Amino acid sequence: MKGVLFDFSGTLFRITSTRAWLDGGLDALGLDLPEAEAAALAERLEHAGALPGGASPRQVPEHLRRLWAERDLDAARHRAAYTGLTALAGPLPDPRLADTLYDRHLHPDAWRPYPDTEAVLKELRRREVPVGVVSNIGWDLRPVFRHHGVDHLVDVFVLSYEHGLQKPDPGLFRSACEALRLAPGDVLMVGDDATADGGATALGCAFLQVAHLPVDERPDALTAVLDRVNA
Repeated sequence: MKGVLFDFSGTLFRITSTRAWLDGGLDALGLDLPEAEAAALAERLEHAGALPGGASPRQVPEHLRRLWAERDLDAARHRAAYTGLTALAGPLPDPRLADTLYDRHLHPDAWRPYPDTEAVLKELRRREVPVGVVSNIGWDLRPVFRHHGVDHLVDVFVLSYEHGLQKPDPGLFRSACEALRLAPGDVLMVGDDATADGGATALGCAFLQVAHLPVDERPDALTAVLDRVNA
C-alpha cells in the first residue's frame, strides 16, 4: 500500500462517555440534577443514540428515519437528527439542553485520540506515506486534530457534508484517492464500520477493520496499519 485513509470516530478518535457529555451540558446551563436523575437521563440518552460518535440508537422512530439516514449530508440535518434523538430521551430538565448537548460534542476536548493514533500517524509521515481522513460527519472535524496536535500529520480531509456524499458511496473514497494522487488499488482504508468504511473495497481499496471500543480498551489496534504499507 502506498497511502492510507482513516475513518475518524471510533478509528482515530473516540467521543467522551455519555455521562461526561451530559454532565458538561448540565454545567453549561447551570443545572444541578440529583445523582439518580442524572444517571437515569444519561442511560436514556445512551439508549436513544443521542451522542454523536457514541452508541447507535436502539430504534429510530418513523419520523426521524429519513433524517437519520441523511444526517451526514449537511450540518442542518446532522443537528436535527441528533437533537431529535435527544428529545426522545426526555423529559429533559431544560428545553435548551438538546442544543447545548449537541454543541458540546463539537468541542475538540470532547474527543480523545486512541493511544496509538499519534504514533502511527507519525510513523506514516516518516515513511512518506500520504494520509487522508474520510468521515461521515456533519461538521468540520479539523479543529479536533489541531487541538490534539496531529493535524499536520494528515494530508487531506474528505468529509461527507462537504461533498454531499456519505460512505459507503464510492464517490467519497474516489475523491480521497484523487486528493492523495493515488490509484484506489494502492490505498488502504482503515475504519470501524465494515459497511460504511468497507465500502472502499468497491472502488478497489484494501480494507482494515478496527474495533469501535472506548479509548482505554483499544491501545494498539492501529499499529497493524504499519504492516500493510511501504516501509
